[in-house]
Parts: sequence; structure tokens; C-alpha cells
Amino acid sequence: MEQKKEPDKRFMQLAIDLSVENVTNGGGPFGAVIVRDGNIIATGCNRVTASNDPTAHAEVMAIRAACQKEQNFKLDGCTIYTSCEPCPMCLSAIYWAGISRVYYGNTKQDAEDINFGDKFIYEELDRKPSERSIPMRMIMREEALRAFRDWAEKEDKIAY
Repeated sequence: MEQKKEPDKRFMQLAIDLSVENVTNGGGPFGAVIVRDGNIIATGCNRVTASNDPTAHAEVMAIRAACQKEQNFKLDGCTIYTSCEPCPMCLSAIYWAGISRVYYGNTKQDAEDINFGDKFIYEELDRKPSERSIPMRMIMREEALRAFRDWAEKEDKIAY
């Protein structure tokens, strides 16, 4: 008799299976599963090259699908199972979505070892904007602040 896998391992295995299958289907080796209360809400695979979208990482794709399904931009109480430690963009998306827990398989070093490294992004984040490899210069701040003032004064806004 096959022993039932504990739920965390079962969901992680699904994320891993998605990552392996995605390689066969022309995508990157990354998969993600979003779960709430033991139920799968959404899955995602890396489709960066397939869709010509640099933001189409597995975690982001799963978050987009889950938010659409839930009709909410917050995924409070959800757990994401991802085949690899999230990159800076995906980690930010996870925080913005309000996901409660993250389980991952491969490490960022494992990703670095196959040329999916994000080390340079972490290094760039630690630099002052004026010292980053992509030139950054602030202009028209006073004009840009108008939208922020309008937002601060708006009474019927949906905070996030």
C-alpha cells in the first residue's frame, strides 16, 4: 500500500513536476503552486522565452492566476511552493501579494550554477541609484509628487 505523502511534500512535488515538464515544453526549469487550506488555487511555470515576457517567472505566473481566480490582489493565508528559491522580483511579488509562507526546492546558488543567477540584482539593490549599472537620474520630482498627494487625499481609494 502506497503511503500518502504529507501535503507539503505533495505540493512541492507538483511544483517540481511542473518545472521538469516546462523544460520539455520550451520553458525555463521553474514551477510554482499556490495553496490555501490544502486546496490548490493556481499553478505557474516559467514562460519568459515562450511569451517574450521577462516577468513571466513561475511564481509571478502563479500569483497572477491565483489573484484572477480569487478576484483579489491579496493572497493572505496562502502558501507558495516553488521549485527554486525566489529571485528578487518573485520575492517582491510574493510580499506584495501577502502570501503567508514559501517553500522552495533549489537554492539561488543552484540557479546560479546553471546560469540563472540573480546575484548582480542583489548587488545592484545595495547600491545608490546613481551608482547602479543602469544609469538612473531623478528628474521632475515636484511634478511627480502630484499623483502621490492626490492619492494621499483620495477618500475612496483601495489601500494596498
